[in-house]
Amino acid sequence: MPPFFIVDEMMDFTRLAEPSGLIYGSVAREAVRAGHALPLAGGPAAFTLVDLIDGYTRSGFMPVSSVPAGWQPQLERISRAPVSDVVSLNKQVMGIVNLTPDSFSSDGHAGNAEHAVAASRQSVEQGARILDIGGESTRPGSAVITPREEWQRIGETVSALREHLPDTILSVDTRHSFVMEQALEAGVHIINDISALDDPDALPLLAQHTCGVVLMHMRGTPQTMGAYTDYQDIGYDTVRELGERLKYAVEGGIKPGRIIIDPGFGFAKTTEQNMQLLARVALFTNLGCPILVGVSRKRMIGAVTGVTSAAQRDAGTHTASLAGIAAGGCIARVHDVAGMMQSLNTWQALQNF
Repeated sequence: MPPFFIVDEMMDFTRLAEPSGLIYGSVAREAVRAGHALPLAGGPAAFTLVDLIDGYTRSGFMPVSSVPAGWQPQLERISRAPVSDVVSLNKQVMGIVNLTPDSFSSDGHAGNAEHAVAASRQSVEQGARILDIGGESTRPGSAVITPREEWQRIGETVSALREHLPDTILSVDTRHSFVMEQALEAGVHIINDISALDDPDALPLLAQHTCGVVLMHMRGTPQTMGAYTDYQDIGYDTVRELGERLKYAVEGGIKPGRIIIDPGFGFAKTTEQNMQLLARVALFTNLGCPILVGVSRKRMIGAVTGVTSAAQRDAGTHTASLAGIAAGGCIARVHDVAGMMQSLNTWQALQNF
């Protein structure tokens, strides 16, 4: 098998393999050596069971050693490490730099580039490898702004961060090709698009560059997505719909190694669906890309904890983010970098035992 699938039959996600029975640390390593488990997305976790899904028909969970030969391509796809030309495949943290004046989490630095740079520097010192800069609120029912207004909010900060933190990977969170172009000219490394290239000018623009591209799952827009939460199976449907956007991007000229995928927690999903999806993050290894887990301070955390203030949801965020990382996720996108790093470092230390 090639190190990463190309535009061929492996871009057909009708058949999926859902890993389960996850194990960690020395137990995982020993089980893999003995043939009782396979690495999950290259490790450190391993899976002992797998459910084979053809359309919506399930085989039921079976030991990895019992998988029929005809399903070996799917099994290999979820067990091998993704290839990335953009980010390290080590588990890592992306710090949020919020420049919206109407942030749901009350953490915005709107209109104050100096303050945003200071906060960003602190995030990097605390362990963030990537900074994600956003100027448009995309919470449910948020107000629409023009792309030029969006760039006016973030442009000065993007330039300042490139100057003051030259060794840090910078990402811009936008769904507008105009903002993407301005950001790339300013030297950002990743475009994080919640619409997965819905802007018709986005794909031809990004195909001309070498930046990383985050494709997130969403139905509708931030203003309409609440009406599109009807899924036959939240896991299969989300993976397949995101797989279609992945195929669109690759066929349009974006190399697979540039792509990161995001399940889109909180976008066109109910609280129950979000929690189901978080419990099944391992299913997204079928797409063969690094997985970004973005649950920070979201309503789903408040719903299950009873914490109404978004700014007070960091403990729940760390737990939910770590659950995604442990199930094959690569990047945790958070507001509280210091707390997330404590959780991540502790979990990684446990993998030695």
